[in-house]
Amino acid sequence: MKKKLVYAAFSTLAMTFVSLPAMAAEAAASAASGDYAKVVVVAVSIFSAALVMAVGTLLTAHGQGRALTEAMNAVGRNPEAQGKILTTLMVGLAMIESLAIYALVVALVIIYANPLIKLIS
Repeated sequence: MKKKLVYAAFSTLAMTFVSLPAMAAEAAASAASGDYAKVVVVAVSIFSAALVMAVGTLLTAHGQGRALTEAMNAVGRNPEAQGKILTTLMVGLAMIESLAIYALVVALVIIYANPLIKLIS
């Protein structure tokens, strides 16, 4: 469990530092004009988006791993039900994967369609 938490922390920091140069030009232009509130909102938005993606993907990956483990255990106990278990597993994995896509949409909204930046401008 500790190893997973360390991995989650490092992936959050990596996503934050990778996305910082992408927003640096906009933040530098805002800072040059003296609009420091916009710089703070952009910086917090980048960190929030990185956190959303890190937590969202970590938890969905954990959920998919658990689902696959339980499906394999069920097939091992009852091999005749493999078709029904596989069908249910695929539907469940698609639903779990949609949660990661929702996390991506939230992160993109936080970065590119942030309503707080429009309020400050």
